[in-house]
Amino acid sequence: MAERVVFGGTDRSIVALRRLAIVAIGVVLIVWAGCSSVTRVDAGHVGVRVKLAGSSRGVQDMPTVQGWVFYNPLTEQIIQFPTSVQNVVWSQSTQEGAPHDESITFSSKEGASVNADIGIAFHIDPADAPKLYNRFRQPDMKVLANTFIRNAVRESVNEVGSTMGVQEIYGAGKNKLIADVQKRVRDVLAPEGMVLDQLTINGALRLPENVVGAINRALEATQNAYQAENRVRQIRAEADQAITSATGAAEASRQKAKGEADAILIRARAEAQANEIIRLSTTPTVLAYRQIEKWDGRLPTFSGGGALPLPTIDMTKMVEIPEADRKKALADALAINPVAASTPLAAPAPSSIPVVTAPSPAPAQPTRP
Repeated sequence: MAERVVFGGTDRSIVALRRLAIVAIGVVLIVWAGCSSVTRVDAGHVGVRVKLAGSSRGVQDMPTVQGWVFYNPLTEQIIQFPTSVQNVVWSQSTQEGAPHDESITFSSKEGASVNADIGIAFHIDPADAPKLYNRFRQPDMKVLANTFIRNAVRESVNEVGSTMGVQEIYGAGKNKLIADVQKRVRDVLAPEGMVLDQLTINGALRLPENVVGAINRALEATQNAYQAENRVRQIRAEADQAITSATGAAEASRQKAKGEADAILIRARAEAQANEIIRLSTTPTVLAYRQIEKWDGRLPTFSGGGALPLPTIDMTKMVEIPEADRKKALADALAINPVAASTPLAAPAPSSIPVVTAPSPAPAQPTRP
């Protein structure tokens, strides 16, 4: 019996030791689990390790990369920031953005109030995430957009808008307003680790009714001035066209008259040249031949009387220039081109015109009863 008791005591001691070991292991696991943890930094995010205790307490300068991260939850904290583009719209409509009016109002150079719906798109630089958290202690981008970024946008819009006229802002200067505001906001956000991707004015600008009426009247007056200017241009063009047509018609008439005058002058020169050639080529022999050629052999008669004598021509007065000079002048006249002649031929001398004389008629014979 004594031996069994020993063995039985031995069994109980072993069991107790095993239980003690299990408890110790459990305590160690609990302590280890309580002193360390693991988290995952998803895609599109960047993690920032924050030391909560110790000599290195505070935000770590280097951001945590994506993936699984081991840290001690008793002394450390992992803050995640989204690195994707964030879109925010500050609108007057309750159907877009917040359920209340978030539009931005600013003043023009004249002091007129201008209201606008403004939208922005921005993202954070992953390398500047620790600086951003250290500056604002806020990882929620929507909260940052509606506080710090909204104030930067509103201040920039007021600064730029106060340098522009309301008609310029409402018209062609709207693009300039957006560009200048976007530059100012980008300069404000860049040192804080935020990058402005886009700034827009959504929809039309809202102005007071009296300002809209004044702008519309000014635009109407400008449009009427443009129309009047275009009408003046049209009238001037029509007048220039009429003057050009009249000038062309007058020039055509002058050219026609000049052509007709040149034609008459050419014909006159040709006739004068022909007459001169005839005069120089006419000799007493030729005239006698022409006279004989045209005579039919009968003497002319007159009423109540007998036959008339044949007319005679004084051949001595036909050509009074030497024969050599006559032939040379005739050759020169035949060589002249009447079209190219620049001056008309001289009229023949009166003494060179042939004189035709006729004998006195015989007295009339009385008729017998």
